[in-house]
Formats: sequence, C-alpha cells, structure tokens
Amino acid sequence: MSLHKDPELKEAVLQLPPKEKDKLLVRLISKDKMLMKQLHYQLLENEDDLGDRIVALRQKLQDLLEPSHSGIKNVAMYSNYRSLTALLRQASGMITEHEKITKDKFSEVEFRLLILALAFEHYPILFQKSYVSISDKLHRYVATRIQSTRNKYDKLHEDLQFDLRDLFDKVETFASEHPQLA
Repeated sequence: MSLHKDPELKEAVLQLPPKEKDKLLVRLISKDKMLMKQLHYQLLENEDDLGDRIVALRQKLQDLLEPSHSGIKNVAMYSNYRSLTALLRQASGMITEHEKITKDKFSEVEFRLLILALAFEHYPILFQKSYVSISDKLHRYVATRIQSTRNKYDKLHEDLQFDLRDLFDKVETFASEHPQLA
C-alpha cells in the first residue's frame, strides 16, 4: 500500500519524534538496495566520483563483451546467439543501474552506444541474416535497443550529441547495412 493512499498514516509518520523517524527511515532504506545506492551517490559522492564510476563501468562493459572473456565465438551457432543476447541484456542492466543511481543521461547514451558498437565489432557474423531460429531473437532485441538509444540520443543537447557523433554514426552505419536490425 502506498503512503499517499493512506493520509492518516502519512500524517502519523510526520508527527513522530525526529529520533524515531530517523530509526524508521534507516530501517526502510536498508530494505531497498537501489535506494541505498542512490542515497550513497547523492549524499556521499561528488563529480570526481561520477568520473570514476564512468571509467569503471566503461572498462567492465569492454571486458564483458571482449571475445576472449565472454567465450562467445563469431560463428553462426545457436549457443553464440543465445549467449550474446544474454550478455547484451546483462550489460544493459548494468547501464540501467548506473543511470538510476547517477541520473547521468549522457553516460547512459554513451554506454548504450558502446555496447552496440562493441557487439557489432566483435561479433559481426551474428548480425547477418541467418536461418538459425534464435538469431531472430537477438536481432529483434538489438533493433529495439538501437531505436531506444536513438531516441535517448535525440533528447540530448546538441553539444552532447556532437561528443557522441562518431560512436552514433558507427552504430547507425552498421545497422543500416543489416536490414534485420531495422
């Protein structure tokens, strides 16, 4: 039940003594890991920490999609399509968590473009037309990610778009050469 739907409870909570409210707040926060991460970032970190977070996440994403690390081969096989789809979903989850914590739209778009560009660079065979049925699932997922990233990119200020133009163009060019990603 939402606190907004029970105004009596909301008023009672607001009337609690500060010490009791603090204890209750700390107990509630500890139950929500995302809220804890958001509060940690907002209250204890600064711009330098955002830069460190961006560098660390960029390295994690590059390592995650590296063929020697992922074990995925650039060969049109069922397991490779399935593994790459799972890997892209995992990377997307890491980016979503980063954005929810930092609220940094620029780095979110940069990372979404980065994982697409890395996937296209490392696994181009898996994005060609294929008769392996699971390839459609990967292609639909990537097409959706491209469209979503394109929309987020378009919402950025033109100066920020300029900073990401090369990466954006790289992704758009690859996608335009592969009609199944449209």
